[in-house]
Amino acid sequence: MKYLMTTAAVLCAGAAWAETPVLKVYTYDSFVSDWGPGPAVEAAFEEVCACDLQMISAGDGAALLARLKLEGERSEADVVLGLDTNLVAAAKETGLFAPHNVTAEYDLPVEWNDDTFAPYDCGYFAFVHNADMDAPTNFKELAESDLKIAIQDPRSSTPGLGLLMWVKAAYGDDAAVIWEGLSDNVLTVTKGWSESYGLFLDGEADMVLSYTTSPAYHLIAEEDATKAAAASDEGHYMQVEVAGKLAATDQPELADQFLSFMVSDAFQASIPTTNWMYPAVTPAGGLPAGFETLIAPEKSLLKSPDDAAAARDGALAEWRDALAQ
Repeated sequence: MKYLMTTAAVLCAGAAWAETPVLKVYTYDSFVSDWGPGPAVEAAFEEVCACDLQMISAGDGAALLARLKLEGERSEADVVLGLDTNLVAAAKETGLFAPHNVTAEYDLPVEWNDDTFAPYDCGYFAFVHNADMDAPTNFKELAESDLKIAIQDPRSSTPGLGLLMWVKAAYGDDAAVIWEGLSDNVLTVTKGWSESYGLFLDGEADMVLSYTTSPAYHLIAEEDATKAAAASDEGHYMQVEVAGKLAATDQPELADQFLSFMVSDAFQASIPTTNWMYPAVTPAGGLPAGFETLIAPEKSLLKSPDDAAAARDGALAEWRDALAQ
């Protein structure tokens, strides 16, 4: 009898586990790292969803979209988190995404009214360097210097693509000339952000493509004030990161719940000190001490999703031709 009761208990427990809904979120590598937002987001959402949240690393932002295109409607993802405005138009063209039902009072530098993708953070691209170095104030000065930079591949990385849009937004038809000048400065092109930032920290590159908020990590997490972001008199290109629901998901209500949770205080409060970006909705406690020390771009640059999509192939060709010389 005791054996039968134990067996029944095990079977009931197994049935209960089998009925626990699973939500799969594709995102980028650093988001799910031990020091990224992933662990805290997973724990907080599972407290309210009665589900199993699985955050799956699928490469950097541009690689996410490439994987989705390959998998199509067979993708196991329910939600994709980590695209940005430079990829929104291309993502919509796939027909793989469904409208969201997120409502929020965003604290973004731009108006947001997209019914397919909801933003969760934003930031400004910048070159990070050691604070005791005299950094160039624009791309022309950088090209004339002997400084070596580490950048990311625009075909796999959203910062890498953001750099292309930055040069294009600042220089338009002269972007190809700027890239020709910068080609000697490029130490290496990495697949993702983590690899290039690691090279900078190891002293192999003088500067690395990152964000104006990156020094906050060193200041707050490491109590290290030796890193700075170079202020550009050409302006800084903005990144707004977004998430969307897959149309083929078998957990549409759970996906909607996650996207709404994404703009809640529980999620947004973790962004500044885990993803080291500005939250899309300022949390009740405000920004952490240390963020007031960051440079504030005097000029913001941002192409609309359609303009970014139209400029992408030409900008990529200019970049590739210059670095191939």
